[in-house]
Amino acid sequence: MSLFNVFDVSGTALHAQTLRLNTTASNMANANTASSSIDKTYRARHPVFAPMLDAFDEPQTGVGVQVLGIVESNAPLKKEFNPNHPLADKEGYINLPNVNVAEEMANMISASRSYQSNIEIMNSAKQMLLRTISLGQ
Repeated sequence: MSLFNVFDVSGTALHAQTLRLNTTASNMANANTASSSIDKTYRARHPVFAPMLDAFDEPQTGVGVQVLGIVESNAPLKKEFNPNHPLADKEGYINLPNVNVAEEMANMISASRSYQSNIEIMNSAKQMLLRTISLGQ
């Protein structure tokens, strides 16, 4: 693995963490949105990542982090008794998303720190390359 591959790995990781931050922000923005039907209620979403590894017997596939997609949480939705709410059903319940705000905050901090770490890795690799170039002068 050359030093230039570090930029590929960190670049894909930055993209993945950006997607994770955006998904977390969407979950938090919809944490308190009420709905009258279970089908229309927002469900928490989470990105799924996988490693991309260079295979020796295949053509160059790259290295880094691959985003496989975004999945909806299977956790049960919350029901709240609020008969005065305009979206309450005939029994007086409203449906709320299955978003755990504390978990989403932890995800946001983790993604932010991971993003920050990858920026530091890219800066370190850049400094090593610059020092290597200056050795030839």
